[in-house]
Amino acid sequence: MATVMMHAVVSVDGFIADENDEVGPLFDWYFNGDQSLTDGEDHGPFAVTAASAAYVRPMWRSIRAIIQGRRLFDQTNGWEASPPAGEHLLVVSHRPKPEGWHPEADVPFFTDVASAVEEGKRRAGDGVLAICAGEVGGQALAAGLVDVVAMDVVPVVFGRGKRYFGAIEGQHLLEDPEVVVRGDRVLHLSYPVRR
Repeated sequence: MATVMMHAVVSVDGFIADENDEVGPLFDWYFNGDQSLTDGEDHGPFAVTAASAAYVRPMWRSIRAIIQGRRLFDQTNGWEASPPAGEHLLVVSHRPKPEGWHPEADVPFFTDVASAVEEGKRRAGDGVLAICAGEVGGQALAAGLVDVVAMDVVPVVFGRGKRYFGAIEGQHLLEDPEVVVRGDRVLHLSYPVRR
């Protein structure tokens, strides 16, 4: 059965983008080392430090499917139907797939998080279903659909912007981190969700 992991790069004060939807220095660590993350795959020029590579490479390899919300879909053009990790992309949106967008691609759109997670887990098999943090990730956590919360924490304070957990309400307990890896300008953390 698939593990459902909520993930994103985040500022120390809990934002995945600033108030203008810009990531600023959040992704700088992806380019500050000499270790490739992609092993020759065509997913960008990522080059991180050895410590970050030792954590991120196996994490990315474990991902079989990714769920993103419509906002990220629009910003990235759905990664052109080729997500940065995994084989499958699923989108949560109240608007339909853009007409003519990669008609050859099997990228389903769902109007609710629970249905997307159900199909994402099916597609992920015994691997990881990654849910992008933000509103959709927060909805999945609030619904009890997330097993692990993973964060790449960058030493920057935005003050305001797009929250890692979206507009989530209520208290949600996590276990102690099972992963703590210090990279260069990033701290990799992974918390199991308390059941």
